[in-house]
Amino acid sequence: MPVLTRLIPSPVSVDIAAGALDNLAGLLADQRISPGGRLAIAISNGSGAALRERLAPALPGADWYGVGGGTIDDAVKLADAMKSGHYDALVGLGGGKIIDAAKYASARIGLPMVAVATNLSHDGICSPVSILDNDAGRGSYGVPTPIALVVDLDVIRDAPVRFVRAGIGDAVSNLSAVADWELSHRETGEQIDGLAAAMARQAGEAVLRHPGTCRDDAFLTVLSEGLVLSGIAMTIAGHTRPSSGACHEISHALDLLYPKRSALHGEQVGLGAAFAMHLRGAAEGSALIVEVLRRHGLPVLPGDIGFSAEEFAAAVAFAPQTRPGRYTILEHLDLSTDEIRDAYADYAKTIGS
Repeated sequence: MPVLTRLIPSPVSVDIAAGALDNLAGLLADQRISPGGRLAIAISNGSGAALRERLAPALPGADWYGVGGGTIDDAVKLADAMKSGHYDALVGLGGGKIIDAAKYASARIGLPMVAVATNLSHDGICSPVSILDNDAGRGSYGVPTPIALVVDLDVIRDAPVRFVRAGIGDAVSNLSAVADWELSHRETGEQIDGLAAAMARQAGEAVLRHPGTCRDDAFLTVLSEGLVLSGIAMTIAGHTRPSSGACHEISHALDLLYPKRSALHGEQVGLGAAFAMHLRGAAEGSALIVEVLRRHGLPVLPGDIGFSAEEFAAAVAFAPQTRPGRYTILEHLDLSTDEIRDAYADYAKTIGS
């Protein structure tokens, strides 16, 4: 009987540890990503300067590029600036915006990309997707998965705690996203990848059940691993389904309807996941998500991030338009705006607003 297997694209190295950044040059050489040190390193124009000062002596052959932000124009400018450099790899050193811009730029010019995360705000640190602002608002662009990932827990602990909290929201939202994927499988026959779903679900469960705080290395390790597994789950599936359902549709709607007021992605999808679980009648699941979000200081009501109940209901009503063809609990219930208002009022009452 033949043994059937499949190859799973994933990083050749994942280094999550305190002090991991100090071994960056060794990791790149040992993994033959850049034996000669010919690197392009993308950093923010702000906090990246301190890290450049720390790393430059160990990476004498590197060229450093400041990235203005997380727009498609920033990513294209970075790619254009690197074209004549003859580099071994591009290192994206920073938060989500820098890593997403670096992933897109590396794909544009055909370079392997190494993600060095300085915060844990979302699962883009290891996903095959770049989220970049464009003229229409915000777009998702398919890119290769990073060839290596480094998370220095010392650096993460020094980052604003709000960014770590946002990563918690993104990780636990997997539970709602997988439930939506399974719903679509039952109702529409959409194919579901069991391995991708299992990885995404376990990533969310690990963060949901861990008793630690944002300052504990043990918890930060589990959160980092959860975000990595979420990214690999999307790579296995070939799309964002394992980690993106109604929770993300609601977040995208908030971004589009209120572009000047939207909160962090992870804050919005965590709230969206708690509400989506309530909509599907999963009272225990919704309560668990709400409890964890509250324990870590994340929003559980739209007012916590500056939106009124009416604005939130409008975003939920608009949400299905952000991902045409995707089937979630929102498409399944097809609620009117009045019904959404009633459902939200019941959610707020249930969680004890």
